Formats: sequence, structure tokens, C-alpha cells
Amino acid sequence: MEQLEATIEGTVFRNPENGYSVLTVRSGRSEVTVIGTLPELSPGEQAVFSGHWTEHRTYGKQFQCTCVELKTPTTLLGIERFLGSGLIHGVGPSTAALIVAEFGDDTLTVLSEHPERLSEVKGIGKKRAAMIAESFFEQQSARRALIFLQSYGISPALAVRISRYYGDQTPEIIRENPYRLCDDLEGVGFKTADRIGLSLGIPAESENRVRCAMRYILRDAAASSGHVYLPEEELSATSATLLNVPNELCRQALRSMLISGALMSEADENNVRRVYLPYYARAEQEVALMIRRLMISVDAGKYAGISRAISAFEKRRGIEFSPTQRKAIAGALENGVFVITGGPGTGKTTIINCILELLSKDHETVLCAPTGRAAKRMSEATGAEAKTIHRLLEYSGESGSFIRTEDNPLDADCVIADETSMIDLILMRALLKAIRPGTRLILVGDADQLPSVGAGNVLGDILDSGEVPCARLTEIYRQSGESHIVLNAHLINSGKMPVLNSKGTDFFFERRTSLGDAAQSITALVTARLPGYLKYPEKERLARSVRNIQVLAPSRKGECGVNNLNLRLQAELNPPAPDKPEFTWSETVFRLGDKVIQTRNDYRLPWRRETAAGVEEGAGVFNGDVGFIVAVDPEDHMLTVRFDEDREVTYESGDLEDLEQAYCLSVHKAQGSEFPVIVMPVTPGPPMLLTRNLLYTALTRAKSLVVLVGTEQVIRRMVENDHVVRRYTTLAERLIGTRELVK
Repeated sequence: MEQLEATIEGTVFRNPENGYSVLTVRSGRSEVTVIGTLPELSPGEQAVFSGHWTEHRTYGKQFQCTCVELKTPTTLLGIERFLGSGLIHGVGPSTAALIVAEFGDDTLTVLSEHPERLSEVKGIGKKRAAMIAESFFEQQSARRALIFLQSYGISPALAVRISRYYGDQTPEIIRENPYRLCDDLEGVGFKTADRIGLSLGIPAESENRVRCAMRYILRDAAASSGHVYLPEEELSATSATLLNVPNELCRQALRSMLISGALMSEADENNVRRVYLPYYARAEQEVALMIRRLMISVDAGKYAGISRAISAFEKRRGIEFSPTQRKAIAGALENGVFVITGGPGTGKTTIINCILELLSKDHETVLCAPTGRAAKRMSEATGAEAKTIHRLLEYSGESGSFIRTEDNPLDADCVIADETSMIDLILMRALLKAIRPGTRLILVGDADQLPSVGAGNVLGDILDSGEVPCARLTEIYRQSGESHIVLNAHLINSGKMPVLNSKGTDFFFERRTSLGDAAQSITALVTARLPGYLKYPEKERLARSVRNIQVLAPSRKGECGVNNLNLRLQAELNPPAPDKPEFTWSETVFRLGDKVIQTRNDYRLPWRRETAAGVEEGAGVFNGDVGFIVAVDPEDHMLTVRFDEDREVTYESGDLEDLEQAYCLSVHKAQGSEFPVIVMPVTPGPPMLLTRNLLYTALTRAKSLVVLVGTEQVIRRMVENDHVVRRYTTLAERLIGTRELVK
């Protein structure tokens, strides 16, 4: 990292919302442009900027600043320029000259410690003196907070978020308890808070440090691994390792937290204690109880004339259901809660269409799915409107909650939720709260796919409990089994090698033994070979490739990982051009037209959508939402993304940490989506990622064509690796336990 010591000449541009600034500074005899997220700076101030030099296509050489250290003006001229810069309300150049003439070298001391003395200056009364003092204090406090945070290695964007949250008390609050950062601001990790804490001299064995670490470990286990709880010994040992303190110290802190109610615990059948954050323990309890109550709120029994009604549907559609499919339709109509699970081509969509038609006369049925793409697929397959669960429950960005709750339930007789393997514990609780007793709930999904990104294993636990009536579909019907995508998905799911490179099929394998060759082949497939094979018009090839061909990768790292393939594909599919504005944030180049993905739920981000009835506004962008950049403001480091359902969201620099390129996605991020064409590397990598259900999930995202690139050995290794990382959840047990609670 380089340093630039300079004197501020002026501010060319500043965004007051996120602190992004363009400054002109003088270093020696040279005039230099400095850009970055910075506190408000005045002409005449001296500063040491840390960062690196960049070359802008239009504006030339610039210094990209990541941290700044300010030096107090030492000359009378410097102090006068600082005060008269316009940053302090009520002080212009002439007033600044009067103040400096009155107090000389003591000017800044007077402003900081004895602001009442400003009234000694001719023309400044007590009221104006108070206004100047308040403005000076606010300006200095904001700068002090940003510089304080950056001195601990906190990025400028995060420093802005923190200083906004705590205001002028930022340094004092963080000095008193830096570990509050983990609890108060989403996205601040324990290591960041701990770095500050240890630097401030907080003892390594401080109980507050240990307690914060345990909460962080439980939250991280939920966010990164889907765990609802951790075994007590695992939590203590992980905490001791993270903190480098004795295990016994962690056990003592854990006992204290359990007594105070900060954490909850219970013993399993082997007397192993499970430790929960109360939030997740209560969520599991509520989900189990609400499912049971829905089950008993509808009188289970025979649906009059069901067999004749199904036969009439078969005749109208020219199809014939299997006995299992007929049982699935009847079960969905005859039970309060029912699960339909099966792989691709097993007829789930046709069953939903039959249920919709049979209920259409007397029942209000609503359709939903966890993501915009899944909801869109459901609408296209059924011809009925399907909404995301967030939209169905009318998420309100202002209040940060759902409008549809137990006090304002959905007006529906039946709710059908698709892609339920993706629904995590917290979203399922929100959905169940909005369903009034007496409403049927039909859950549709593929239990063999990867579980939800968020905490819990809802669909798997419901099925494992054996408490909820269900239908498991195993026979392939779609396209009479002609699709090799469907055939191979089922072969893989049963532990058998897929059929590779049969002529005239929709499933291809390209052998590439080196990682570099595989990455090069994937790039060529997406940008040239597949568009030619699919006969995309020459003028539309790149645009249609971006929208229709999706690369999925098991891993983020390596030559065939998400990160590297995104760089390659962006360069080919959306190269730099004079008419494509762009800017670099962190190490990512965001360019007009880029395909991007939101990587974390952000319930506060506002969106707007143009509709026939006018402009609709809302809030909330969610993990896995994919869209395209439709506007870029390089000077302000702002961009606008259009997501599914035509929602447009404007991102400022502080929001960009949750946005990534999406030319290549991880298989986990592709859940719930369907793409015409999937291209996937099958190259060596960590065994924990090269698993059967990951390969199965990837293939089932393809609608028309799959191309695997790599080696047969890796495919075989994935097929044989049926290891599924266990999630620590207890929903299945809680469902069984509700038998007695509802009697």
C-alpha cells in the first residue's frame, strides 16, 4: 500500500449519503486527484492518504484512497482556509479571517473547548456563536468517527455504516464495548470487533469477549452451515480455539449465558446438550406447532368424487396419471397439510395443475415460491399468478416486517408453495403465521436437492418426522423419459453414472484434463460454440448467451471456480466500451449490462417497478436474486439493477458489498432457478463440494441442455460421494412432540 502526503485544494465531488469523494490535492509541486470514501475535508488541511494509484480512461491518473490520516492545520493561513471552506455553517471566508485574527494560534482550541468565546469576535452574537460551535462539533465528530474506525483497518464503506448507526458517539461506544458491533450491525464479523477490542486493551479472557464470540459462532453456524443449534462441547471447543483461551473459561461463560437466558439449551436422547440462540429455538417450536394446528384444522377425509374428477381431468388433457400420482392429488385435497416430493419429470407440475382445476370452483388458491425465478416458472407452468413468499406476505421495508401475519392472514382456502427445499426456517415461520386455520397447505419440492441457504432443513425434517402426509414420486413421465437431463439426474440420484454423449440428446460431456483447458473451453462454449449450435442470430448472440446460458460451479476458488470464470466471462460477454460506463469497487468492476446477483438478504433496500397501474414501490432484495445493471454513475459509485419482476434497485457504494457478478454462479446460489442451458465444470476440488446431491441439483436447474466439462473420474467421484453434511436441526423431533400438545 502506498502513501500520499498532500494539502487539500478543493472538493470536485462528494456524495453526502455514502461519503464517496473526488478531491484535488497538492503534493509537492504536483496537483493530484484523490478518490474514495472519505470524511468531509477542507481546503488547506493536510492529510496522509493510504491506497494505490489507478488509471481512469477519461480522467487519467488518480489515487484510490482506502484510509486517511488528517493533520491539524498548523499555520494561520491553513486554519483560516479550513474555517472558511463552507463546511461550518455560519462561517465564510470573511468571518474566518475575523476569528483567526482574534484568536490566532489558539483558534482551534477555542472552537473545541471554549466555543462561547466566539461571541468576542465583532459581528458574532451568542446565537450565531452557538450555531457555529454546533456545526463545528458535528463536522469534527463525523470526521473523528470515520478516521477512528479506519485506523483499525475497517473499510471506508463499513466505517460509513457504523458511524451512521452510532453517530457522534461512535468512538466512545466502540471504546466502551467494541463487541456491540457484532450484535448491532449485520455484516460485522467477530474478528473485526475483536481486532478493535484487543487493540484497546480488553483482556483476552474478558467474559464479554467470550460471550460475544459464542453468539457470533452460533449466528455464523446458522448463516454458513444452516445449523439451528450446536452441541455444547462443539460450541465451547470452537469458542476456545477462536479466542485462544482455556476451554473451561468458555464453559463458565456458557453456563452464565444459559442462566441469564441469552442462550437456550436442551438435552437429546443421549443426554448431549444442544445450545440455541433463542431466536432459532423459538422459530422451530412455532413452526412445528403451526404445522400441527393446520393439520387438525381441516377435517381429513375422502374428497367426494375425487376419482371421477381426476379421470375427467385426464380425459381433457389427454394424459394418464399413475396410481401414486392419483394418491398425491387425493392426499392434497383431503389433508390440512400435504407434501408432494419428487425429482424432475415425475409430474409435480401436472399434479399442481390438476389440483388447481379441481379447487377452482369453490376455493381461493394462492401460489408462491421462495424466489422470483421460481415464482415465474410456477406461473408459466400453471397459467396462474404465483408470487414470491415475500411479496405474498407483503413485506414492508419501512417497518422491516411482513404485513400478512396471524392478525392479518392471507385470504385463501389453499396455499401451494413450490421449491420448498429452498425455504429456510425463518421464512417458513413467516408463511405459516399468515395462513389461517382451516386453510390447506400443499408443499411441493425435491427433497434430494441441496437444502436451503438459510438455517434449518425444513422440507427434509418434515418428511423425516413421518408426521405429515406425503407423496413421493419416483417414476419419470416428462417427455416419456426421452430427456437425458431427466434420465441422468435420476441415475445420479440413485448412485449410477450418467449416460454421456449419446447422439441427438440434450446432455453432453467434453473431456478436459487440465483446469486451464477446462476454463478456456467453458468460455468458448458460452461465448461462441453454444450460441452457434443453438442458432442464435449473430447480432443477438452475446445478449442471448448472457440470458440463456448459465455457468454453475461447485467451488468459488481456482481456475474453474466462480470468481475466475466470472472474470473470464465478463471480459467476453460484456467487454469495456465507450458507451458502457463502469467503476471498480473493491476488486470488482461493475459495468453497464453486467449480470449480477444479490448475496445477502437486505430488507431495507428500496425498489420501484413500473406497472400498468403506475409506479409500485417496496423494499427488500434477497439472497439469490439475479438481475442486470441498467444504469451506472461512475462518479458517484452508484448503479441500478433490474431484477426479476422488473424491480429496479439503486445501489450506493455502501451496498455494493452484497452484489457480485453472476455470469457464473455457485450451485447453491442457483437453487430455485431454471435456465435453458447449464454449463458446469467437473474438475478436481474439495471432496466436501464434489457431492452427489450438488451434481444432481445442478443438472435439475437445466431446462433444455446440459454440458459438463472436465473428466469422467470427477463425475464418478461426485456420483459415489453421497455424503450429506448434517445440519443440526430438531424440527422433526418437535413435530413428533406436538402430538400431545394439540390434543
